[in-house]
Amino acid sequence: MVLRESGEMYLETMLILKSRFGYVRSIDIANELGFSKPSVSRAVALLKENGYVTLDPNGMILLTDTGREIAEKIYERHQILTAALQKLGVSDETASADACRIEHVISDETMDKIKEYIDK
Repeated sequence: MVLRESGEMYLETMLILKSRFGYVRSIDIANELGFSKPSVSRAVALLKENGYVTLDPNGMILLTDTGREIAEKIYERHQILTAALQKLGVSDETASADACRIEHVISDETMDKIKEYIDK
């Protein structure tokens, strides 16, 4: 299954929430993203169905290895793109917001080149 932007966003948010709180619940995702609980529940069900997340006995959401790999890739893109835009003089808030949109559509090749450029 090809993961769409929204799926990537959910996985990235789960990774962030896990590092922030030590656990991930649907309500935390809903609060973080400003989505309704039913919308989040549906998204989590689809992510579970496609092998990106599992639920523990207490209902906590866990990223599978595949889900974590995708989440980490998207989060890394976000951080690199934010830094690149900030280096160009873009405000922190705008850089982060723009990076959030760009991170889902940029090619691996272009991302690799931006990363190389930033690392210089």
